[in-house]
Order: sequence, then structure tokens, then C-alpha cells
Amino acid sequence: MKNSLIKFSAIALISAFTITSCTSANSADTNLPKDISERPADESSKKYDEANLDKLKSIIESEIAKEKCTVASEWTFAPMGAKACGGPVSYIAYPKKIEASILRKIENYTQTMSDFNKKYGITSDCMMIAEPTGLRCQGEKAVLVY
Repeated sequence: MKNSLIKFSAIALISAFTITSCTSANSADTNLPKDISERPADESSKKYDEANLDKLKSIIESEIAKEKCTVASEWTFAPMGAKACGGPVSYIAYPKKIEASILRKIENYTQTMSDFNKKYGITSDCMMIAEPTGLRCQGEKAVLVY
């Protein structure tokens, strides 16, 4: 009886140590990402730079979207973005009354995209984008005419 009590106590003690050690190891890993894709992008990553470009473009588009196009002559357009082998990615219409501020943002976006292309060795189709011949107002939005 004394022998079986010692065996039982030894098994209970070993089990308790095993359970405790497993529990503490699991709780130590709770701050680690489960997958590398969940790791925050650092400032030197391509994903971070792409997000920055998207943010700059979104700022430009949202500032322009605040304005309603009712008279086409009060609007104009500019090239925007930079293809890897030269030339703009697109053209964007904007109201002349915010020209000074919006052109700085468009130029910053274009330069940032050019730097991005060089940094990551981006290639493009090298097709020239046609320049619009004008624009018109349609549904209070500016539409480029080609």
C-alpha cells in the first residue's frame, strides 16, 4: 500500500509539472504573429511604399471629389503618375480654383511613383497614354474627353 501511494504521488507530481510547463510555454507565444503576413510592414518594404502611393492618390482624388463640376471651363487636367519607361500613368481633372495646392500634390505623387519604380525595378508596357483633348461635366463630375 505504501509502495502504490508513492507511485501515485510520483505520477501526480510529474503530471502537475508537465501541465504547468505546457501552460506557461503557450502563454509566452500569445504576442507573436501567427503568420508572417500578419507582421507589420516596415518603412523599407515594397508593401509599405505601395500603401503610401495609394494614400497619396486617395488624398488627391478625395480633395477633387469635394468639388462639383457644373461649368467645364472652370476645370482643367494634368498628367499623374509615372510609368517606368517615362510618361504619365493617367490624366486627372481638377478645378482651377484649387490648382496651386492640387498640382503640388499631383507632382509629389508623380515623383514618389517614379522613385518607387526605380527602387523596385518596376517595368511597364511603355505605351504612351493619350492626352485628353478637353473635359466636360457629367453628373457634377469632370469627365476627360479623348
